[in-house]
Amino acid sequence: MSAPLPFLKGHGTENDFVILPDPDNALDLPAALVARVCDRRAGIGGDGVLHVVRSAAHPEARAMAGEAEWFMDYRNADGSVAEMCGNGVRVFARYLEHAGLVTAGDLAVATRSGVRRVHLAKNAEHAENAEHAKNAGNAEHAKNGDVTVAMGRAVLSADGVTVSVGGRSWPARNISMGNPHAVAFVEDLAHAGELRAEPAYEPAGVYPDGVNIEFVADRGPRHVAMRVHERGAAETRSCGTGACAVAVASARRDGLDPAETGTPVTYTVEVLGGTLTITEHPDGNVDMTGPAVIVAEGRIDPRWLAGDGAGDGDGR
Repeated sequence: MSAPLPFLKGHGTENDFVILPDPDNALDLPAALVARVCDRRAGIGGDGVLHVVRSAAHPEARAMAGEAEWFMDYRNADGSVAEMCGNGVRVFARYLEHAGLVTAGDLAVATRSGVRRVHLAKNAEHAENAEHAKNAGNAEHAKNGDVTVAMGRAVLSADGVTVSVGGRSWPARNISMGNPHAVAFVEDLAHAGELRAEPAYEPAGVYPDGVNIEFVADRGPRHVAMRVHERGAAETRSCGTGACAVAVASARRDGLDPAETGTPVTYTVEVLGGTLTITEHPDGNVDMTGPAVIVAEGRIDPRWLAGDGAGDGDGR
């Protein structure tokens, strides 16, 4: 590559991403390069890469091109490919709006877990949401508005799982939100330890491709806080699919099931980087609402991309 590579940086409740616009799917993104880009000391830094591609141009998304023009080719910070990232979808949608590729309102985003429906607030709606957020003391929401993603249905497995950290063990709920989660309820979030390494879990065969592990503590009625170890990224400041899994697991623990009552259930989920609102509907579909922010744009020096270490990113 002889020309500088454009990039943007964005985050959703401080789950941060490097955004690489590539409509024609021309970029070669081997795992080692993605890991270098996400390196917080020698690269740009991020929990993952949002590779922005037209669905029709990507072999994994062509079948979805009729429903969603854009495909979120998501990569974890270690370069591994992931099925889905809830915070990533919000930031992905915010980028499309920022770049003038979509307008506010409803849109569809293709992911490896299928098409996700997204709602970007329009001006009047944004103002109302911003005022509400301002009154609630949430400056991030007030400044940037919320993005809502229809995350699909949670799949609860009957497989029993145990999660262990530092000599403590907890039973965990096995839930898929298009990617795998193990949700453990703890008395104190500090019991999760540093979360630099993946917590132990058993039986190991339940998650052949690894798992995202959430530790959850109560904060009030339908209000919980969580920490998460994301596969391929260690502890992150937020995890959107994880927050959805946590809300569903919390509801079942509390004896709430919208499919039985016919009434939606909403939980506030605190993550280290902010707050997400999760609603499970009677049909099983789960909505996630939270902020999404574009913070910077720049260009990556092609010499650095080539691996000779001679160039620095040219931010602006």
